[in-house]
Amino acid sequence: MTDHACLVVRAGALTTVQDLGRPGRAHLGVPLSGALDAPAHRLANRLVGNPEPAATLETTLTGCAVRMRRATTVAVTGAPCPVTVDGRPAPWGAPVRVPAGAVLDAGPAARGLRSYVAFGGGVATEPVLGSRATDLLSGLGGDPLTDGAVLPLGAAPPAPAWADAVPHPGPPAELLLPYRPGPRDDWFTAHGHRTLATGRFRVSAASNRIGLRTEGPPLERAKNGELPSEGMPLGALQVPPDGLPVLFLHDHPTTGGYPVIGVVPARHLAAAAQAVPGTPIRFLPLRGA
Repeated sequence: MTDHACLVVRAGALTTVQDLGRPGRAHLGVPLSGALDAPAHRLANRLVGNPEPAATLETTLTGCAVRMRRATTVAVTGAPCPVTVDGRPAPWGAPVRVPAGAVLDAGPAARGLRSYVAFGGGVATEPVLGSRATDLLSGLGGDPLTDGAVLPLGAAPPAPAWADAVPHPGPPAELLLPYRPGPRDDWFTAHGHRTLATGRFRVSAASNRIGLRTEGPPLERAKNGELPSEGMPLGALQVPPDGLPVLFLHDHPTTGGYPVIGVVPARHLAAAAQAVPGTPIRFLPLRGA
């Protein structure tokens, strides 16, 4: 086994390998997957000199720790968290040179949910359908990390030009989700549409990489019949029988049988990746869309 690798010392609550996913395969039933906070993933790779598609680790809430087999440049972005190298404080949001044998620990998120750990050369697990991303719904791309696992790393890139500033939005205190009308918006009454646009919603603890679930007032339906299964895009606001909208994220199913009242453009979804349970949500209809 190559010595350019790292040993998982602490896997954390849910840590997965992610890249930019498997676009263009929804017609085959393959979800996009990939990093939920794509800007944070891209930034982490930029800091260590990797191309944007290089695979990183996406942690959830509690972070993770790895022991490097070889000296490697590492960067942690996304949810702010304490970073240490062999117990000594190291910067978050900046490149860190980790010596061979040292343990890099990305601690629990101080704000937000998901941190991203990039290694010079990227995580080099075996690609599946052109991506190393772990898809929790389909099982493509391998399982979440476990203690003791060994992750191969790619060849280290040339030393990056260090950035003196890396602006990146912090986790939201309030999640603002603009949306366009969905293909089944006529399945809801005028009151249901007003509820979505003006109601007080918050992020549910039942949320995951498949979808952000909400708590709040149910949306009133105009039609109560069955809907044949149909295609579901990233960002779909699907409304199950309880009337509470679910925002489909990167591991969402490619088809579904509940009506979609709206669709949130993909550029607004990174904030949803960092919204902790209880975060207030406002749905904002895009006028004229």
